[in-house]
Amino acid sequence: MRRTPARTACLTAAVLLTALAGAPGPAAARDLPDTYVVARTPGVLPEGIAITKDGTMYVSSDGTGVLYRGRVGRPDLTPFPARGLQGRPSSLGVHTDRRGRVLSVGGATLTVHDRRGRLLAARTATDGPLGAPHLNDLAVTDDAVYVTDWANPVVHRAGIRADGTLGPLEPWLDVRSAFPQFPARYWLLNGIVADAAGTTLLVASNGTEAVWRIDTADKGIARLDLGEQSFGADGMVLHGRTLYAVLNYGAPHGVYIARLDEELRTGTVTHRLTDEAFTLPTTLARHGCRLYVVNSQLNEPPGRPPYTVSAVADPTCGTA
Repeated sequence: MRRTPARTACLTAAVLLTALAGAPGPAAARDLPDTYVVARTPGVLPEGIAITKDGTMYVSSDGTGVLYRGRVGRPDLTPFPARGLQGRPSSLGVHTDRRGRVLSVGGATLTVHDRRGRLLAARTATDGPLGAPHLNDLAVTDDAVYVTDWANPVVHRAGIRADGTLGPLEPWLDVRSAFPQFPARYWLLNGIVADAAGTTLLVASNGTEAVWRIDTADKGIARLDLGEQSFGADGMVLHGRTLYAVLNYGAPHGVYIARLDEELRTGTVTHRLTDEAFTLPTTLARHGCRLYVVNSQLNEPPGRPPYTVSAVADPTCGTA
C-alpha cells in the first residue's frame, strides 16, 4: 500500500505508543485494503463508483445492472437491494447526493434509491437526434441532475425541486454547436462533473478526445484547454480545481490529474498514474487521500472474476 507522509507519521506514532503503553494502536491508523472485490459472479463487469463521506462505496455493473455496496474499510462488496432495476440490464454512472440518496443511470433510465434500496424515482429519457438514448454518467448539483448520453450528442437534465423530488428528465443541451463539423454519431459523451456551485459542467467526449466546459446559466460551451494533451476521458472527479480523469482510449490506461484555472477553462496535466495494475479502468472516486479506480474488464467481456476496485494514493493530497 502506498502511504502519504501524513499516514506514515500516524502509523509511526501508533507503533511508538504501542511500545510505550503496551496497548494496541488506534483503529484510525489501521491499513485500508488495496483491492476491493465487487463480485465473483461471472459477467458482472463493474463500471461506475461513488463513495459517501462516511466511506460507503457503491459500484455499478455494466454486465448485469446490479448495484453493489461496501465500506472502504472492508475488502468485499455485496449486492445493494435496489428495487426496480430488474428491467435494466446495465447500470453505468452511479452517484450519491447530500441527502444520502443513490442515483444511477443505465439504458434510458435514471433512478433514485434511498439507503435501504427503496425506489424513490425513475425517469426515462426521450430519444435524441440519433435515436434511443444510452445514458452514461451523471452529475448532481443542488438544483439538478445532468446526464450524458453515449448514443446522442445530448446532455439531459432533471430539475431537483425544493422538497428534493426529481422533475422529468429532458434534453437540455445539444453539444454539436461547439464543433459542428464533427460527425454527430462520434461525440460519445461520457463522464460529467460539476463544480461546487453547480454553475459549470465538465463533460468528457471520447470521440472528440476532449473535455468540454458548459456554463449552466447560458449553456455556453467551449473546449477545456489542456494544451496539446489528448484527453478523451471516461469517468471523472472534480475536487476544487483538480480534475481527476480515467483514460482508456487513445492513451495509456490510467488516472490522469490536471490542475485547472479558477474559471475551469484551462489546465495542465500534472500526474499520470499509468504504472498501476489496472484492468481497463473506467472511472474513479476520491475519498480521503486515496483514489478508488474501477477495473471494468470491458475490453474482454465477460472478463474473469473476481471483479475489483483498486485503491491508490492521491499524489496531490495535501497540496494547494
